[in-house]
Amino acid sequence: MKCLSLKQPFADLLAHGEKTIELRKWYTSFRGEFLIHASKKIDKESCERFDMNSKKFTIGTIIGSAFLYGVKEYNNQQEFEKDRHKHFSVVTKYFEGYRYGFLVRNAKMLKKPIPYPGKLKFFQVNDTILNNNILNK
Repeated sequence: MKCLSLKQPFADLLAHGEKTIELRKWYTSFRGEFLIHASKKIDKESCERFDMNSKKFTIGTIIGSAFLYGVKEYNNQQEFEKDRHKHFSVVTKYFEGYRYGFLVRNAKMLKKPIPYPGKLKFFQVNDTILNNNILNK
């Protein structure tokens, strides 16, 4: 199964279904279910902005799954700002090249996080890794 690594707190927000657009600089033709990996990096500035304790997050693990059903390309700042409540990013990210929004639904948390190394872009995880980790919800 494919997997995508995100910094915390965004991995948790996505896995809990609160974040429904994941911003990227690159386009993907992939559609379907994927695993959510919490990278070893924590965006402490975003944790402060959301008033979240950065020490509570699980890192370096697969924490859930979601379904990618489309990709939205942002053509201007206004479109980007309109979806801010779905991607939770700061306005300046648009100018940094984050012009693709991966549209996500059906997010689920794993009962127990699975330690796993992250990688860039979508990466393949052996399906057997999920055998003992039935998804919640």
